[in-house]
Amino acid sequence: MASFKKSLDGLKGTSHTAVKGVTDTAVQAAQEAVQQVADSSKETANSAAQEAGRQTQAAIGKAADKATNTIKEFGQKLDTK
Repeated sequence: MASFKKSLDGLKGTSHTAVKGVTDTAVQAAQEAVQQVADSSKETANSAAQEAGRQTQAAIGKAADKATNTIKEFGQKLDTK
């Protein structure tokens, strides 16, 4: 009976170690997945911010060109009067 109890205790210890190893591996995999999503989100946010900046610069450039043309046209109208 004592050897059976000793074997059972050994099995419990082995099972506990195996479960802990699986749990640790699962936790690590989940942490890595979360980190990858976070990194991907940062890249997406950075890309979106860069694109928004480019579009803003283009819009400012177009507005500046239009303002310049409007001022030129206004000046030309004044010269003809």
